Amino acid sequence: MSSNYKLEIISPEKLLFSGSVESATFPGAKGRFTVLYNHAPLISVLEKGTIRYIYEGAEQTLLISGGFVEVRNNSVTACVEAV
Repeated sequence: MSSNYKLEIISPEKLLFSGSVESATFPGAKGRFTVLYNHAPLISVLEKGTIRYIYEGAEQTLLISGGFVEVRNNSVTACVEAV
């Protein structure tokens, strides 16, 4: 059984990342939070900071200036302004 889920990170200009990840940590408006497999549905505002995600066993990072994220049915979409 897989404990990965789909993560897409998009900006107004282009798709920044699309893949299956183990976890992702976001700079939420009320603090950092991590999304794991089977996370409860949510929508959150993102503030300036770093998105960190585990893709193919390695941590990847993306600096953003803000945006929002939606978590639903093991699919996570982050709409961001990349720095």
